[in-house]
Amino acid sequence: MTRVLLAFDKFKGSLTAAQACEAAATALRGLHPSWALDLCPLTDGGEGFAEILTRAGGGTLHQVEAAGPRGDPVVARFGLVRFGAVPAAARDLLGLPALADDADVAMVELAQASGLARLPSAGRDPWQTSTQGTGQVIQAAVGLGARAIVLGVGGSATHDLGLGVLGALGLKFYSDLGEPLVPPVPALWARLTRIGGRLPPSLPPLRLACDVDHPLLGRRGAAAVFGPQKGLHADDLRRLEHASARIALMLGAFSGQSDTLMDVPGAGAAGGTAFGLLCAAGARLVPGSALVASWLGLESRLAAADLVLTGEGCFDASSLAGKGPGALAARARALGRPAHIFAGRSEVASIPAGTTLHLITPAGAPEEAAMRNAGANLTQTVRAVFLPADRPGKSPV
Repeated sequence: MTRVLLAFDKFKGSLTAAQACEAAATALRGLHPSWALDLCPLTDGGEGFAEILTRAGGGTLHQVEAAGPRGDPVVARFGLVRFGAVPAAARDLLGLPALADDADVAMVELAQASGLARLPSAGRDPWQTSTQGTGQVIQAAVGLGARAIVLGVGGSATHDLGLGVLGALGLKFYSDLGEPLVPPVPALWARLTRIGGRLPPSLPPLRLACDVDHPLLGRRGAAAVFGPQKGLHADDLRRLEHASARIALMLGAFSGQSDTLMDVPGAGAAGGTAFGLLCAAGARLVPGSALVASWLGLESRLAAADLVLTGEGCFDASSLAGKGPGALAARARALGRPAHIFAGRSEVASIPAGTTLHLITPAGAPEEAAMRNAGANLTQTVRAVFLPADRPGKSPV
């Protein structure tokens, strides 16, 4: 019996990770009904993080109304997982203080309330977007008794250094006239002259699941690297960079933290949200891909598989640098398992031997049609790749 691990990440804007796994499984079930399929949706800390890890841990999903990136109300989901259900390797990575097995750990996803996917292209503007809603989700989780918070920081629409989160949790931001700035989006930073308030002493330990190693400022910083996809115009980069440096120094002074925190690898994640929470909330960074792998038991599931199928919407250089499907394929190669990657498009010139890359988008298909039909395209491509050799229409692979 052939054992197949189906471990897909999302096809952004088209398929969730779970939907991608199911689309591939649909093709294999029709072709090879005797194959044993293990569906394991992946997440990189962005969309799907809370739901995937909550379901894997046998937890419960909750929803709350919160402010979206530009203040419009959205419904955001988060999960609660019993600490005793968290695999030992994931516990080690989280490094949480000793918790009882029946204590709840909240799985929160910044992309739920503050994500780029919440906005149409015309609404993307890092000067106007806030992480306030993510702070409200954390508040709701604490209100339900969460004893620790694990926050996936991928997929943000923001560059507010986490001030929105901190404001929702108790900090205050004032203008030179003493007016409260709510939420303190970067468009208001020129007026921000004082920070007050405090975070509740009962705020649980906060862990940030993050795989990027970008600092807050500079050529590899949050604004330079991630600003353009959030709507930042090139001629505004220097202004946002200077404003970010001023606010970071102010928050550091208020929190009694060293300026060197801005240089920590990962401080630039989610438009500097990582910096703000490291600085003012005592958060700690944890490697997102390693956390997900240990939480989902990927190592043992890979070892049990004869064949690995994975993929994502765009397979790019970051995929080959140890993220998501690329990291999974590399581990499969190390174990001697053939790996097939399926992607809507590719931005790499070549991939390592032992891995096969398949593009699911028909040649010449408009982007809108390709995204709309991603599920059918994935199913059809998997079918073409794994059609038995004795069946008509077998495609060479």
